[in-house]
Amino acid sequence: MQQAGPRTTLVLGGARSGKSAYAEALIEATPTPWLYLATAQGWDDEMRARIALHRERRPAGWITRDVPLALPAALAEAQGPVLVDCLTLWLTNLLLSDADLDAATDALSATCAAAPGPVVLVSNEVGLGIVPDNALARRFRDAAGRLHQRLAREVDRVVLTVAGLPLTVKPQGTP
Repeated sequence: MQQAGPRTTLVLGGARSGKSAYAEALIEATPTPWLYLATAQGWDDEMRARIALHRERRPAGWITRDVPLALPAALAEAQGPVLVDCLTLWLTNLLLSDADLDAATDALSATCAAAPGPVVLVSNEVGLGIVPDNALARRFRDAAGRLHQRLAREVDRVVLTVAGLPLTVKPQGTP
């Protein structure tokens, strides 16, 4: 009997590592419609242009919802395959709104576990660099590390992308 693909996947990587394209390919291997939960906010022209490029590169079949803060609620409403891009932007939005990070992480974890279809979570690995020089940046880096560790324990598979290459860190079936 052939084992089904992973229900939940966490895709980590640095800037321009290929994580979003890889995650999109994972979802596109499943039946449509595909739901793209976007967490970015267009605070300036450059960020608005990045958001537009992300939208333009996806083919027909994608439904995009902007959820800068309400990610767990949007995921709970999903009926099929979901791509979340990205968790570190969501975390930034939570930090800037003084949200309860533990409660938000609990809600995200619960909705991932209950999702009826495949879920692919994209996030930036920010813990490989130098120690940030200010308290907010250190708080963000530490919160991202805790979020990634928790989700990595709970999801079916973890992939790290480097130079466009996916490296499986946690194969499906690994506790």
